[in-house]
Amino acid sequence: MAWTLLLFAGLSEVAWAVGLKYTEGFSRLWPSVVTVLMMVVSVVLLALALKQIPLGTGYAVWTGIGAVGAAVAGMLLFGESREVLRLVFIGLILAGIVGLKTVSPD
Repeated sequence: MAWTLLLFAGLSEVAWAVGLKYTEGFSRLWPSVVTVLMMVVSVVLLALALKQIPLGTGYAVWTGIGAVGAAVAGMLLFGESREVLRLVFIGLILAGIVGLKTVSPD
């Protein structure tokens, strides 16, 4: 259950990172409200997951999901670079997430 919470915490982090783009510096009300809500959801889910997952592992996986998700969202939604080396490094972050999950207690 803790890993599921951590996954959703990471996905919520992606949502607020993408939301930041739409807030236009927090000058647009509804995108700002949704973004702040996703920030709160993300941190609360992370806190719940950390009850069972070690801090270093949980935080690294959370930020990794956020980083990979935001990078992919940037490519899909905002036409950001899909350069091969960029994709390789995103893949390395993903490998780190999988590795941490593999060696961590359930």
